[in-house]
Amino acid sequence: MSAGLDTIAFVSGGFFAGSLQRIPRGWQAGRVPPSLALIAASLCLVAWLYLLLAHGRFWMVRRLAAQNLPLAKIAGPIAVVIPARNEADVIGRSVSSLLQQSCASSLHIFVVDDNSADGTADAARLPATEMFPAERLTVVSGRPLPHGWSGKLWAVQQGIERALASNPQFLLLTDADIEHSPENVATLVALAEAGDYDLASFMVKLHCRSLAEKLLIPAFVFFFFLLYPPEWIRNSRRKTAGAAGGCILVRPAALERIGGIAAIRQEIIDDCALARAVKSTGGKVWLGVTIDTRSLRPYNSFAEIERMIARTAFNQLRHSVWLLLGAIAGMALLYVLPLGLLASKSPLLASIGGVSYLLMAAIYCPMVRFYGLNPLWGLALPFSAMFYMAATIDSAVKYWSGRGGEWKGRAQDAAR
Repeated sequence: MSAGLDTIAFVSGGFFAGSLQRIPRGWQAGRVPPSLALIAASLCLVAWLYLLLAHGRFWMVRRLAAQNLPLAKIAGPIAVVIPARNEADVIGRSVSSLLQQSCASSLHIFVVDDNSADGTADAARLPATEMFPAERLTVVSGRPLPHGWSGKLWAVQQGIERALASNPQFLLLTDADIEHSPENVATLVALAEAGDYDLASFMVKLHCRSLAEKLLIPAFVFFFFLLYPPEWIRNSRRKTAGAAGGCILVRPAALERIGGIAAIRQEIIDDCALARAVKSTGGKVWLGVTIDTRSLRPYNSFAEIERMIARTAFNQLRHSVWLLLGAIAGMALLYVLPLGLLASKSPLLASIGGVSYLLMAAIYCPMVRFYGLNPLWGLALPFSAMFYMAATIDSAVKYWSGRGGEWKGRAQDAAR
């Protein structure tokens, strides 16, 4: 979370919690003074105008894609590192898509089998033996997880250790469930070379077919870019830094400068931690979207998406109760209040609520269209936000109960 958003969340959360003891009885009964309602409504409207006009144009999704970019000639080898734990159902398609890259002759793929129990290693080897000489793929058997490391980052570390022996020009850190379009790697390299970026990352297109996905996946990406506006990430004068872990291209020299993956070994939101570390040492960072490279992982139910959100949400808030309260208050002000204002008997409040709701839908609509949905889904953002608020609270509960950061059978963000 950026410093500015942290401050807003802290202040609003502190105000919210500190005011609970001072609420007059008439207010508790639901009779909110008109002046307070007008102030809240005005804040909501101003906030949406700010997001529209002055928050890095994060909502203009199509302009975040790399379009009409001349592909660079690959000067050196590129090492692809894929951490994989029980990914037999998807890793074959991921490896196959990498072997079909336009720059495939420059790639060497290192799959780190992180103690899988479902035949992940064999599934990864299959496309390599069918399509290309087997030497283009190395499967690394993961060593036991040491204390102080997250499971994924320990697997990434082992893959990088093997990859660096080939003195690669770039490292591509990707996930086992990503299907890469044929020009994806070459495009990332071209971006990095053209802008002299130390780290370039694509937010891949997530699976969006089920009802749960249509309601929540575009909102997930929308909220992510709201927290990490790509325009600010590319600006070396701003501290904001972020990346999308499914597809990160990084220069080995930049990785060495931060102290390697070991420097972020305990991070749960490892992609943004890596981008932050690279940028803090003077590196240049780029983040955008890709239209064709996509995630193979479906989320067929609301429960699956809730678990995905709860895994990292409270970690994003640095395990702070104040930031949790501030985040809930802020989301309620931004996303839920316009619905309440529409039901107001005051024409002024109802009008402000209506304008805020329309602004919200208009800003969200480009993301909805990016995912090929009817624009009317833009009106569903308040309900998506309520779901995310509940999942964030659940994330805090899981952290306090010792089940924080649950992923692939490991709790990696538990209260100590």
